[in-house]
Amino acid sequence: MIDYKFIDNGMSTVQGIKSTGIHAGLKKIKKDFAIIYSEVKAAAAGVFTQNAVKAAPVLITKENIEASNGFSRAIVVNSGNANACTGELGLENARKMARIAAAELHIESREVLVSSTGVIGVQLPMDIVSQGIKQACAAVLNSNSSSDAAEAIMTTDTFPKEAAVEVEIDGKIVRLGGMAKGSGMIHPNMATMLSFIATDAAINPNVLQEALSEVVDETYNMISVDGDTSTNDMVLILANGLAGNSPIIQKNGDYHVFKKALSALCFKLSELIVRDGEGATKFITVKVLNAPSIEDARKAARSVTTSALVKTAIFGEDANWGRVIMAVGNSGANFNPDIVDMYIESNAGKEQMMKNGMGLAFSEENARKILGQRDISLIVNMNMGSSEATAWTCDFSYDYVKINADYRS
Repeated sequence: MIDYKFIDNGMSTVQGIKSTGIHAGLKKIKKDFAIIYSEVKAAAAGVFTQNAVKAAPVLITKENIEASNGFSRAIVVNSGNANACTGELGLENARKMARIAAAELHIESREVLVSSTGVIGVQLPMDIVSQGIKQACAAVLNSNSSSDAAEAIMTTDTFPKEAAVEVEIDGKIVRLGGMAKGSGMIHPNMATMLSFIATDAAINPNVLQEALSEVVDETYNMISVDGDTSTNDMVLILANGLAGNSPIIQKNGDYHVFKKALSALCFKLSELIVRDGEGATKFITVKVLNAPSIEDARKAARSVTTSALVKTAIFGEDANWGRVIMAVGNSGANFNPDIVDMYIESNAGKEQMMKNGMGLAFSEENARKILGQRDISLIVNMNMGSSEATAWTCDFSYDYVKINADYRS
């Protein structure tokens, strides 16, 4: 049993990590620049968008992690402008963001990771950006507010998303804190959003990368809001070692304790993203049980979470189980449709809708009560093996269309 626990105050609880967010002018009123800063050199790792169109900050951050041999000191983030599809000038502006932050924090530019989010195809106004980074760096050296940083990275989000966990490793208390943004353009293959994590654990950069990649596959990559994968997605983690545990240099017991805590943190942030899905009224958990392999289970679960027909049916509280099995059939997963069972479940109860590949005469009244709840589970039992996977999504409401129809205006 690995005893981690959630604690308050997000990233601000992590030793040697400071963060803050400020308003500089990329947005009319709301905060638009965030800085995350480690007082000592930290191991760094990242997972990035699988979209073929990668924004300048994604490319420069990957470049800087490699150039620094997996060690970094700071992350600078702007919202309101994605710096995507901006050509060579966009790349130079992303590098300039790192250079400005490095000069203000008295570190090397390759130790600064860069992230942006917002409208695609617009060049950064570098006069505002330069001043914003300077203001944010000055603020982070004198204050520590991860809640301000979490607010500054938001775009269409309706609330800031942050969490922290604490766990004992090698007799030392280790803390992990994180923040995320995401509300729309959320889809597996680097769940479409930004997330930044910091920990005071001592861990080798290569091992840290393995832990992050594994955790992303089971958390962020298992959520979907609208099926669109962004140009700017990234998850970054800094680990500065100030907890004082013996450095984790291999996949031993300490590694698994660390990974379990990291997974809990990332799941919580993933859940917050889905709950804040644009226009969402339902939080939908899709469970695929007894699949031939984990790959088959994940394919099937993801396919259900990305089905517009499933999501609109759930919004309408319509127990249209045919849409669910349709999505499983479209997934490419290996399964026998003639032995599948299916259920819906919520706090209002549980109803079986399909047995051995055929529909049952279920209670429409009970099904509507189940689907009338905020949190709903769709359960698909393939009856073919022992593997399982869980994915998460939200419904499609009228407000989703309104939000995205007016996004640029």
